[in-house]
Amino acid sequence: MTDKPLILWFRRDLRLADQPMLTAAVATGRPILPVFVLDPETEAIGAAAKWRLGLSVEAFAASLARSGLRLILRRGPALAVLRGLVAETGAAGVWWSRLYDPAAVARDTAVKAALKAEGLEARSFAGHLLHEPWEIETGQGGFYRVFTPYWRAMRGLAVAPPAAAPEHMRGLEVWPSSDRLEDWRLGAAMNRGAAVVARYQAVGEVAARGRLHDFLDGPVQRYGTLRDFPGVAGTSRLSENLTYGEIGIREVWYAGQRAREDGASGAESFLRELAWREFSYHLMHHTPSITSANWKADWDSFPWRGDNPDAERWRRGMTGEPFVDAAMREMYVTGTMHNRARMVAASYLTKHLLTDWRVGQDWFAECLTDWDPAANAMGWQWVAGCGPDAAPYFRVFNPAGQAEKFDADGRYRDRFLAETSVAPGPEALSYFDAVPRSWRLVPAGPYPSPVIALAEGRALALAAYAERNA
Repeated sequence: MTDKPLILWFRRDLRLADQPMLTAAVATGRPILPVFVLDPETEAIGAAAKWRLGLSVEAFAASLARSGLRLILRRGPALAVLRGLVAETGAAGVWWSRLYDPAAVARDTAVKAALKAEGLEARSFAGHLLHEPWEIETGQGGFYRVFTPYWRAMRGLAVAPPAAAPEHMRGLEVWPSSDRLEDWRLGAAMNRGAAVVARYQAVGEVAARGRLHDFLDGPVQRYGTLRDFPGVAGTSRLSENLTYGEIGIREVWYAGQRAREDGASGAESFLRELAWREFSYHLMHHTPSITSANWKADWDSFPWRGDNPDAERWRRGMTGEPFVDAAMREMYVTGTMHNRARMVAASYLTKHLLTDWRVGQDWFAECLTDWDPAANAMGWQWVAGCGPDAAPYFRVFNPAGQAEKFDADGRYRDRFLAETSVAPGPEALSYFDAVPRSWRLVPAGPYPSPVIALAEGRALALAAYAERNA
């Protein structure tokens, strides 16, 4: 037994409740040193995600301060920073919550090996997922490649109940120095877009729990139906908060189960969507190349187009397809994009424009405040056809048809498209305040003609797929 401090290395687990690492640390009775490290892996994330992460770090630091602790900020390679803090404080251990993307796994594996070799306690905890990606196996002992059987296996498994936030936490008597968050300039790459997107963020643990409460107080009742309609407030909007760990997934899962037991008709569909998040991490763990290479290797010969002028029009929300453009503009105004709209926008880029899914994946990673490495990779590959989809050949979303089905009254398109409206609303106009000035876009400009006729784009996509399968 020792009374030497424990360094808790926080990353995407910026909360006090439903926090296994923190709960275990408090139970030891030892002094706790909370740390956030701006290392090269974290600096490499996209502009919107990095800006939003900064807001989460700021909120979490305030929560810790109210509990009598300080969040120490340091910049540099993780191992070097942690070694320095051990030397400064006499800490005997470093704990952290696991991450699962390839870059994080490589970093954490190296950190754990080095610290243990130096006689320090290096321990990782679950907490980002309901189940660790290796815990759910097929009957043959392998991993699941299709969601439905994965869901059948997962839905019956027990989930540990979430723990409440600790009431008493012991800090250090003398705290080490800390960087100033503002000096990191995490939002620099957002430029003027930050002021627009900031209006739509619900930052921190209290705000995340408020979102969950609001969802359970109404939308969950019809979630199974309304979640596909981007013009309706029918989703939980928790993806942003789950990304940074501002609310624990177990807390959300238990809340969904209670809603189901109370008779909420949409609760089962909500739980199923949480399982999709789990499935994306299951795939990323077992096939880490999903983040950068075709999940189905036989797609390597497919004649994807690299970046191109048509893709640039897609990026700017100027394709001439209203549903696609509204989706892209929603992202620039709010920092997120409705899931139905994501599928339509991704399908248009990869199928009608035959552009490599990685072009779109990278752009979403740059622009989404709820960017998640596993969900982003799986989503793009699923839509493109080279990922875990049972019938990719026949799935070419028609933007006009999707709009007719899921935005029949035009509410979503009107909300974000200024050029097609006589009196555009504030969100449609905000798009022009958020995007780079170099694009030289103004509300009074003409709405563009379509990049390609939808029937022609579909025919080209199906022909390319047929040739690949010949």
